[in-house]
Amino acid sequence: MTTVTTTTTTTTAPATAAGQLPRVRRRRRLSPGRRLPAARLAGPLAVLTLWAAASAAGSLDPAAIPAPWTVLRTAGHLWTDGTLPTDVLTSLERAGYGFAIGLTAGVLLALASGLSRTGEALIDGTVQLNRAIPTLGLIPLFILWLGIGETFKIAIIAIVVYIPLYLNTHAALSGIDSRFVELAEVQGLSRFTFIRQVVIPGALPGFFVGLRLGVTGSWLGLVVLEQINATSGLGYLMFQAQNYGQSDVILVGLLIYGVFGLVSDSVVRLIERRVLAWRRTLSN
Repeated sequence: MTTVTTTTTTTTAPATAAGQLPRVRRRRRLSPGRRLPAARLAGPLAVLTLWAAASAAGSLDPAAIPAPWTVLRTAGHLWTDGTLPTDVLTSLERAGYGFAIGLTAGVLLALASGLSRTGEALIDGTVQLNRAIPTLGLIPLFILWLGIGETFKIAIIAIVVYIPLYLNTHAALSGIDSRFVELAEVQGLSRFTFIRQVVIPGALPGFFVGLRLGVTGSWLGLVVLEQINATSGLGYLMFQAQNYGQSDVILVGLLIYGVFGLVSDSVVRLIERRVLAWRRTLSN
C-alpha cells in the first residue's frame, strides 16, 4: 500500500510595517463616463437662456435680434395664417427628394468603386474632381441644363449629399482588414455572402458618418437654393423677410432649419447605435 503525501504551500503577502494595511492602487478612469440623458439639448438650451436673459436686460437691439418670445409669437402668426406649414412642407419635399437620390448614388458608387479595381479607376477620380469643385458654383450651369424650376434644386442637393456618403463609405470599404477577405476565401464564401457578412458590417461605421454629413448638407444647400426663383419654402420666406427688414421672420426660418438638422442628426445617431450595438466604443 502506497501512501501519498501532499504538501501545501502557503503564500504570504509581502511584509508591511506594523499596523498598516497594504495600499491598493485605484484604477484611473479614462473613459468619458456614462452618457447623460438629453445631453445634446444642454448646449442649445444654454444659448436660448443667454439670448432670453440678454433680451430681457435690454442688451440686444430688438430690430436686429428680437427676443425669443417675439420670434415665437411671429412663428405662431405665420403658422395660423397658413404660410409656415406650406413653406415647411415644400422644403421637406425638396430636401427629401434630393437626399434620397444622393443616398442611392453615393452608396452604389462607393460599392462599385470599393469592391472593384476597374470601378475605382473609373469612379474615384471623377468623384474627387467633383468634390474639388464648389457645389454651389454649379448652380448657373445646372440652371442652363435643367431650367430654373425644381429639378436643378433637387440635383444640387443630391450632389451635396452623395459626396460625403461616397467618401466615407469608400474609405470604410478600403479599410476592411485583408485577413477577413482571406478568411472568406478559405471558407469558400460566395460573392453575395461575402458582401453581406463581411463588407456591409465593415462599411457601416463609415456609412453612418457620411449619412450624418449628408443629412446636414441637404439642409445647408436648401437654404441657398430656395432663394433662387422660388415661390415657396423656408429659404424663400427668409429672402422675402430680408427685403422687408423682418428679422423675426428670418430667425423663425433659421430656428426651423436648426431644429430639422438637430432632429435628423439625432435620428441617424439613434439608428447607428441600434445597428452597431455590437461595437464597444467610447460613445456607447
